[in-house]
Amino acid sequence: MKEKERAGAVLVVDVGGTHIKILAAGMKEPRKIPSGPDMTARRMVGLVKRAAKDWKYDRVTIGFPGPVVKGVSFSDPVNLGRGWKGFDFRKAFGCPVRVINDAAMQALGSYHGGRMLFLGLGTGMGSALIADGVLQPLELGQLPYKNGRSYEDYVGRKGLDKLGKKRWRKEVLKVAALLKFGLQAEELVIGGGNAKKLKELPPGARLGHNRNAFAGGLRLWVEEAE
Repeated sequence: MKEKERAGAVLVVDVGGTHIKILAAGMKEPRKIPSGPDMTARRMVGLVKRAAKDWKYDRVTIGFPGPVVKGVSFSDPVNLGRGWKGFDFRKAFGCPVRVINDAAMQALGSYHGGRMLFLGLGTGMGSALIADGVLQPLELGQLPYKNGRSYEDYVGRKGLDKLGKKRWRKEVLKVAALLKFGLQAEELVIGGGNAKKLKELPPGARLGHNRNAFAGGLRLWVEEAE
């Protein structure tokens, strides 16, 4: 019962390059806040507090679009404003806060067991691996792929805009199969805002859902309690 009570008071904040989505446990529909290059960490906190003022919560999970080291944002996101690195979210929200990489948060909410690789197709390419219940955030999107460009240069938003949907889909299938094999994943989950643009999935893959990010944000507190 204690674990359920702890998870029931959580507000999950999924920070994205175009929108910040929030959902509290027990609520059915997430709320969206426009973001963008002028969105600072402090401004985000103020807007989230205002948008969630009629929701009850006593702890927060933040899905952060960048590296997180020991629960602290390691750098400013590429597509947002400044002031995110090392920001004290606990002090700003006035309650306990867990910060986790956004792809890792969605991976956690998508996990059913075994060795699962998660790839998030959005502005860039988020990634995380869960092996027998142990979560490991990754930064595969930044690794070199071909022609001097990274994986996310091909399968992120830039790749989609440059290649067009048909060629982009082929690259996604190639990259997904390559990374699944390289990391010896038993299962592959493809999520993120652009995953719905795919017409087919590679063998051993399933489509994720953005709502899994909220499930992962709640699960983070349950896992910690356990």
